[in-house]
Amino acid sequence: MSHDHDHDNELDPFAARVRALETILTEKGLIDPSAIDVIVETYETKIGPRNGARVVAKAWSDPTYADWLKRDATAAIASMSYTGQGEHMQAVFNTEDTHNLVVCTLCSCYPWSVLGLPPVWYKAPPYRSRAVIDPRGVLEEFGLTLPKDKKIRVWDSTAELRYLVVPMRPEGTEGWSEEQLAGLVSRDAMIGTALAKKAGIKGQPA
Repeated sequence: MSHDHDHDNELDPFAARVRALETILTEKGLIDPSAIDVIVETYETKIGPRNGARVVAKAWSDPTYADWLKRDATAAIASMSYTGQGEHMQAVFNTEDTHNLVVCTLCSCYPWSVLGLPPVWYKAPPYRSRAVIDPRGVLEEFGLTLPKDKKIRVWDSTAELRYLVVPMRPEGTEGWSEEQLAGLVSRDAMIGTALAKKAGIKGQPA
């Protein structure tokens, strides 16, 4: 399953209008597609996911907050000034026994407020269908091979309810600040297609 290309015929009406407008503006020389790609990449992988990474780091550091996040993720996340468009949030915590994976089988519902822009592969039909049918195989294609006895639970997002995976805290991070811990949390780890980064030397991600 490829994760590096778009599917123009799978665009929703709004996305199709945006694509058409971008094409017109490009043809008129009013915008530079490469510059837009850089901006999208920044929000998709850098700025946006930092919100969620801070939520995870706080949950790792503060047991009271972690408990709140489990009980009422919508309120707990909003307390950090990260709010969406009215959808409810649920945080699902990875454990030694269970790994969580998020998908949206019907379209591409995604928690923008904590993860930024959704990656192209999240919206693509191969991921949306196979994540439910063969989650272990999909994870292996992302380079994540889990023990055979670890359960994989798949959560299907909707317009009303969206999910945030809280990965397990890496070993060797005792005493780390929340900012240091947040550096270990990637967008993919909060979707469930990756684990948190391992602790490196001198408090840096490996």
